Amino acid sequence: MSRNSVWTKSLPRATDVSYLQIDRGALSMGWSRFARANRSLRTEEWGIGRQGGLRARLWSMTPPLLQQTSFRRFWTAQTISYFGDQITFVALPLTAVLALHANAAQVGLLSAAGSLPSLIFALHAGAFVDQFGRRRKMMILADLLRAALLLTVPITYWLGQLTIQHLYIVAFLTGSLAVVFGICANSLFVALVPRDDFVRGNSLVKGSYYLSWVAGPTAGGALIQAVSGPISILCDVVSFIGSALLLRSISPEEPPRIKAGRGHLSEGFLFIRRASALLAKFFIDASLNFFYTIYFTLLFLFAAKELRLSALAIGLVLAAGAVGAVVGSALTTRVSLRIGVGPAFLVGSFIYPGALVLAPIAGGPQWLAAGLLVIAEFTSGVGLMICDISGSSIQQALTPDRLRGRVQGAFMLFNNGFRPFGALLGGALGTWLGLRPTLWVASIGGVLSVMLILPSSIRRMRTLPEEADFPVVDSADA
Repeated sequence: MSRNSVWTKSLPRATDVSYLQIDRGALSMGWSRFARANRSLRTEEWGIGRQGGLRARLWSMTPPLLQQTSFRRFWTAQTISYFGDQITFVALPLTAVLALHANAAQVGLLSAAGSLPSLIFALHAGAFVDQFGRRRKMMILADLLRAALLLTVPITYWLGQLTIQHLYIVAFLTGSLAVVFGICANSLFVALVPRDDFVRGNSLVKGSYYLSWVAGPTAGGALIQAVSGPISILCDVVSFIGSALLLRSISPEEPPRIKAGRGHLSEGFLFIRRASALLAKFFIDASLNFFYTIYFTLLFLFAAKELRLSALAIGLVLAAGAVGAVVGSALTTRVSLRIGVGPAFLVGSFIYPGALVLAPIAGGPQWLAAGLLVIAEFTSGVGLMICDISGSSIQQALTPDRLRGRVQGAFMLFNNGFRPFGALLGGALGTWLGLRPTLWVASIGGVLSVMLILPSSIRRMRTLPEEADFPVVDSADA
């Protein structure tokens, strides 16, 4: 008996192709050619593919969404862009310090220049995305423009013309384009991923985002050490070009453009106000960002001054948070399937700030204090991802295509808008109350804010809700 006949008799019974057809076809044309010609044969499940069993088994272990070409390229484009962003996050300020000898105030202004666009342009960018409609093309344009802007940094450095004002402009403009890219990506995600796979898709996208926070700055630091800050920015230029090429290779079916009318900018807020689950998420996102910023503002000072931890120990604490986020992204799908997507959002929302209670408890020997902070950051990172992924999936499921940009712009505005106030209040409370009491305020305040939304409809969501498409502008205002 031939090897092909032995294989066919060991195949699973559940197949659309008869054993006789498989046996004759495989014998006459060879198994690999036969499998290519009969795409209904799921060779990846049987462990026998074009390049042999190993490749087929590896392919069968790949998440189903990543087996879809369009989503795989979209996800890869975002992942490349995320890692490039983290390199620039390190390279721009270090370029200012090492090449231009910038002082603390100038580095602070450079950081502010990159974060201001989300406060200034988020609403307008969301409205523009809804009105223009061509999300993929706007993402490609944003990538290419960011590549061109960043390319000016090493060029002017080589020419001896680089200035701090130049870096301010580059940071502000690339930050503005990042806002447009992020809003478009949220809308394009929905065009590529089936509704039932929103949680799985968000787990992949947000998992790669937080993974970039672990590996990106490390890679950026190594590059800067090897080739200097301005030259390392070339890696981000390449990443944006690669992202643009990948996005160019997909062709999702996008929603039609909309006509702007009276109340166009405010429709995102009005929709959130009327959709109770979105309103609950909106409140939680803003409040948790606010209280976590209070905590994070004082974490370094608390760890270094009161706990006497070394720079290495503090770095391990931060790395634990990022690793926890990656683990959380892998767990979210299972958690949401077991307890429901709404309860998963609430559980994650409790764990995220609740774990931080361990920080003000930390004390005693340095190994014990560092261990408690590592546990706090790791567990908080897990909760953050469960909250973020399930919440984003609920938002995407509820929001109609015509409002996606404006709703995302509203969330972006408030998520980022509360952070400066949290930082200012954290500094003031740290001076007035002390570091440890302020950390208690931050962690307990976050938990109490979650308790306020327990009566909302979100706790009863076992599965993703249907799209809540209702009018948000009165007919008299239309």
